[in-house]
Amino acid sequence: MDLNNTTLTDKLLQNINREIEDIINHSDENTSWDDKYAELMIEHLTEAAEIDDGEICEHKRREIKINGYSYGADIDSIDLFSVFCSRKCPSVSISKKQIQIELNKALNFLNKCLDDGYFNLIPEVSPALDLALLLHERRKKLKEVRIFLFTDCRCKPVSFSDIEKGHLKISFHVWDIQRFVQIISSGSKRETIEIDFKKDFKTTIPCLEIADSNTDYKTILAVFPGTVLADLYKKYNARLLERNVRAFLQARGKVNKGIRVTLNTEPEMFLAYNNGITGTAESIVLEDSEDGGKRITYLKDFQIVNGGQTTASLYHTRKNDKADLSSAFIQAKLCIINDQIRLDKVVPLVSRYSNSQNKVNEADFYSNDPFHVELEELSRTIWAPAPSGSNQLTHWFYERSRGQYNDEKSKLTLAQRRTFNRENPTRKRFVKTDLAKFENTWLQIPWIVSLGAQKNFRDFTARLSERKGFKANKEYFQKLAAKAILFRETEKIVSSQKYGGYRAQIVTYSLAWLSFYSYQRIDLGKIWKNQTLSEDLSEAIRKISITVHAHITDPPGGRNITEWCKKKECWEGLKELDIPIKLSDISSDQIASKGYRASVPERGIDGPDENDEKLITEVMKTPFEKWFEIARWAKETDNLQAWQRSISFSIGKLLARGKKPSRKQALQGKRIVDEAKKLGFPV
Repeated sequence: MDLNNTTLTDKLLQNINREIEDIINHSDENTSWDDKYAELMIEHLTEAAEIDDGEICEHKRREIKINGYSYGADIDSIDLFSVFCSRKCPSVSISKKQIQIELNKALNFLNKCLDDGYFNLIPEVSPALDLALLLHERRKKLKEVRIFLFTDCRCKPVSFSDIEKGHLKISFHVWDIQRFVQIISSGSKRETIEIDFKKDFKTTIPCLEIADSNTDYKTILAVFPGTVLADLYKKYNARLLERNVRAFLQARGKVNKGIRVTLNTEPEMFLAYNNGITGTAESIVLEDSEDGGKRITYLKDFQIVNGGQTTASLYHTRKNDKADLSSAFIQAKLCIINDQIRLDKVVPLVSRYSNSQNKVNEADFYSNDPFHVELEELSRTIWAPAPSGSNQLTHWFYERSRGQYNDEKSKLTLAQRRTFNRENPTRKRFVKTDLAKFENTWLQIPWIVSLGAQKNFRDFTARLSERKGFKANKEYFQKLAAKAILFRETEKIVSSQKYGGYRAQIVTYSLAWLSFYSYQRIDLGKIWKNQTLSEDLSEAIRKISITVHAHITDPPGGRNITEWCKKKECWEGLKELDIPIKLSDISSDQIASKGYRASVPERGIDGPDENDEKLITEVMKTPFEKWFEIARWAKETDNLQAWQRSISFSIGKLLARGKKPSRKQALQGKRIVDEAKKLGFPV
């Protein structure tokens, strides 16, 4: 065994154990070690595109155990997760026999749900009931179930035969601690894809090498058989798709009707009709062919950066329509860049410039977004106020990259570590997916938050992208931390109510309703200053949670509760209910009006940043009378668009009342003034 690899494994395992222990010690939720281990592994594997997010739902009986599950939009395939933790460090070995026992427990759960009414034996408050019902309802339509074992032990390479159960294929996948290390410790958060075409597909790929000594990369033009690309997608799924645009491709990767028709009716014309794919790789092996050309025998770190829909459509059309792909071929442009640093920099740009058929938004390139870098810097420099009776200042530690918190601690001496823990307590650590939960809950979209951590983060990233360069500042960070306090204190309140399940959904729906009911005027500045919630606000949240719990656990038609919470209709229904609190109950927790000016709601990333405030100030320098004159002049002369005249009049009314225009109004107002000047109007 590689000593260096063992040392790295045990170091990461120590960090994982410490993180889980800290979470459990500072959580009021009745949760198990296995559940928290499953949560961490689901997060890592989702980032690596091995799975499609997941739900935690621990359920144990004799010879039966399940810890979580995941499924895609079609629900014709489901992943089941089981956990076995020794909680020992250094890591210990697990035998193949023990692995088989653990996998069989999950298999028994599956068989029970498919074959009989096992859901009748699961308590109604258990999230595992949703999974049992889902498996039973979809038993005739399910095509594939993958059973995963997550373990903190080490194991030798093992394999288990697939099981065919009628139309259903059941496969088994073991993720031991060493395999996790490969993705957790990797900067790319994924296992490198290596393809030996001779060994894996009994073929090689014809190609043309474009040689240019003036570049530090190599370009290859190739033609892939459709069967090979479909098989690659079947084996690697979204891992085959470049990580920075994976969210885009997964979200929009449904089978294209045009592609599907061609593959079913004229597969031999696919090469002529389709634009092909663009890929990157770290290295390539070529061999001479008998006809004097070149053929690809091997690719390392192969990634498809444009053509994800084409690749996925090949697989799904063959799978769903039984299409014959033997005569379908796809052209490919491959960029071979053997410098890892250069590869990480160039690949996102290749993705950005290649994706033209299906536009890739800036949101799909979030990994290096300056917003997260700025937020990280703010979190290290802004001190949170000391609680009453203490003089200890602390940080809200934003973990831009998973593991930063424990990595920083590991470099310190014992004395320095004690200081670090005091200044950066675990309860004040938050990650990117937490950030997205806090913000999207405040933005009143709890059904998006309920989709899962990664899907919710993708949505937040898209909204952030629409802001086109939103800059986080001190005020934004403090209000974000206040939302974190709101969220985490609400988790404690909900746990104390002992609802039995669905805490995550109750929390996001309760706070979204509070944001809605208060018109986003909860005084986040007060929460930041006190670093806690007032008794009145805590009591209001408790009352809200009672109605929320009753609402989400009584879905129409008795449908799946977890799925009901993912629907906008669930939120719209909640807004129509009477909840027994009044704004006067939390009057001291709302932003106070200043004189004749109404209080300004907190809109998170939808609100103005520093640049927007400068623009608003500039627009306000034009007197309100002048805005009315612009609107009147534009109407009389038929200049500007009707909506521009309307905005000009609206800005005038706001300024006349002593109010500020919104950032969007200010942006349009600046353009209106500039256009009016060009047309000769004296501004």
